[in-house]
Amino acid sequence: MLFITEKKNGLLFKVFVQPKSSKNSIIGAYKDGIKIKLTAPPVNNAANKLCIKILSKKLKISKSNITIYSGETSRTKHILILPQNIKKDIREIKQDLLSLYLKKNT
Repeated sequence: MLFITEKKNGLLFKVFVQPKSSKNSIIGAYKDGIKIKLTAPPVNNAANKLCIKILSKKLKISKSNITIYSGETSRTKHILILPQNIKKDIREIKQDLLSLYLKKNT
């Protein structure tokens, strides 16, 4: 099941990134997180930036509301969504994350 928890400053969930892939895609469930393939290499923060960009687009949330909480130099990352100035509420975001977790090759 997807690791997702509410913190006092936002919503925390887990992703597993695979840098230097042939294409950018959200694969879906991988262990207790969402697996994301990225074309960017893990150099100069490129993969982290692309990860946030892809999540921002899929979740329809501004990039400024998504941050890497932990795991900046790891393939396993904890992502924090900051709720201020988001039109969606926490319940909607959780549902969107579960949809990404359960989908294949989006």
